[in-house]
Amino acid sequence: MKTVSASPLWTGVIALGMAALWVYWISLPHISGTSSRLDGLEAVLLDYRFALTGPVDPAGDVIIVAIDNATIEGTRDTAAEGRLLLAKVIESVSAAEPKVVGLDVILADAGAPETHNKLAAALASVPTVIASAGSFSQSNAPWEIVTPDTVLRPQSIFASAAMTGLVNVSTDASGTPRHMPVVFLTDQGIEPSLPLRVAALFAGAEPRVSEDAVTLAGMVIPLDLGMQMPLRLVGPEGTLPTLSALDVLAGNHDAQLRGKAVVIGYTATAFGDRFPTAFGDDTPGVEVIATAVSQLLGGETLQRDMTTRWADVGASIGLALICTVLVLSLPLSTGIPLALGALGAYMAVVWFAFSNGIWLSAAVPLASAGLPMIAGSALRYFREKRKASLGARALAALKQFQSPALAEMISENPAFLKEPTPMILSVFFVDLSGFTQLSEALGPANTQDFLKRFHQVIANRVEEHDGIVLNYMGDGALAVFGMTDAVKPSADNALQAGFELVDDVRGLGRAVVGTPVLGCRVGIHRGEVVLSRLGGERHQQVSVAGDTVNLASRLMEVAKSESAVIAATEELMQGLGTPASQPSSDVKPVKVRGRQEEAQVHLWHNVQNLSC
Repeated sequence: MKTVSASPLWTGVIALGMAALWVYWISLPHISGTSSRLDGLEAVLLDYRFALTGPVDPAGDVIIVAIDNATIEGTRDTAAEGRLLLAKVIESVSAAEPKVVGLDVILADAGAPETHNKLAAALASVPTVIASAGSFSQSNAPWEIVTPDTVLRPQSIFASAAMTGLVNVSTDASGTPRHMPVVFLTDQGIEPSLPLRVAALFAGAEPRVSEDAVTLAGMVIPLDLGMQMPLRLVGPEGTLPTLSALDVLAGNHDAQLRGKAVVIGYTATAFGDRFPTAFGDDTPGVEVIATAVSQLLGGETLQRDMTTRWADVGASIGLALICTVLVLSLPLSTGIPLALGALGAYMAVVWFAFSNGIWLSAAVPLASAGLPMIAGSALRYFREKRKASLGARALAALKQFQSPALAEMISENPAFLKEPTPMILSVFFVDLSGFTQLSEALGPANTQDFLKRFHQVIANRVEEHDGIVLNYMGDGALAVFGMTDAVKPSADNALQAGFELVDDVRGLGRAVVGTPVLGCRVGIHRGEVVLSRLGGERHQQVSVAGDTVNLASRLMEVAKSESAVIAATEELMQGLGTPASQPSSDVKPVKVRGRQEEAQVHLWHNVQNLSC
């Protein structure tokens, strides 16, 4: 007994332990920032959050001047060389008096001296930050500051006319930009990114960079591992205010550029970097750089740091344990919906946090809870299937020792008749007449075989009419009608079963070659009885008791003394819903052994052959 009760407990303990190990294995790369198979799932789920939340308002101090297709086409006849066009654009922007210019172009190639000089002069006319870019042969450890192998820098003439900043962006496996490093460790020491240098020049303050945040002019911008700023993409291309360089060359937007942080870059086809994002598959790199500048100047940020990563781990542990316990302790039809509901509720929390600028992982908790939930459900399913199989075999075995209807009642409600229960039932007794001569003629072995056939005949007729055989007594049996939800009244079922059983026993006697004529006697009474369990805790049987049972039993003596095959009381006849299919031969008051009062009894001396 102890082993049976302890087994589910130990199964649950082992399942929870395995779930904890799984969460540890899933969470370790997340805490350390190393790549894992979940990164792709998180990227997809993050893009869903971007799409659901939609565009957000960028900082109002950032504007893009795009060297777009219109600019390339409109200046084709007047600009013989790209550097000259760039110089003219910067001169036009400078004339509008912006506060700072960021140039998302790496001026590393040599060019004509006159063009060099003109572009350098344009760069020197306004506080400008021009791009440099690192190259990497292998990835850095996530917690380390980003360290390129080499840096592609602008020509010295340009570097002396303006500041520089690195424009490398951290992307996921799909190429979508997710982080912008704010500083890099290069051969020249710690160098800022282009967005950080532009933002610092605009704010007129020196930034303070720590492992988890950058502070600029009183604003604190959260950083992730490696001093990288999670990118809160603002929306589709054009969400950030964007002007065509062609219009700027014409002097049409001087008022819009005045006092702004202007980011200049190529958006024309086949020029500059392009990135897939949640808002488009071909986002220009200058949009990403301008987005980072916007975040550093007070635009929407996205917090992902060690605090949020540990929150992800805590949620993963909680969800894994909750989902595992639910599917192991509750029926699967209840446990699985509740576990899925818990996961759905937490996904709503993740979305709500994202809409408020906090990047909680969706993939890590889902994976942490999903596999234990699936494994727990499978374990529970096979355990319940095995239990159901054992229960079905036990029920089949029980039906061999109890009436099938009674066995079903006990199976569905183990507490059935735990307390004695009074009921109004029709009590039915039957025994064989001529059995002594029959047993002498058949011998012991054949007599036992005959009794099995006789008991089967009784079971068939009683159960056919919604009755329950409670006990077989040698050449007789005790049955009750009215315990099941029968459509016909119990009295009708009991009397009809008696008629058919008398006919069945005749047929059974004829089938036994060389035996004397065989018959039976049936006594039926309707009234209150007490149903209860008899026996000890480990072995019990259902019993029926009361005066009704005693009277029904005595009716077989009455039938014998009156040479009748069926004797039924007036109480039974009053309980009929419809008239009896065969009228009684006689109705008379009869003295019953053990009772002071006479009983009004209906007698059937013969029963018509129902098969005719």
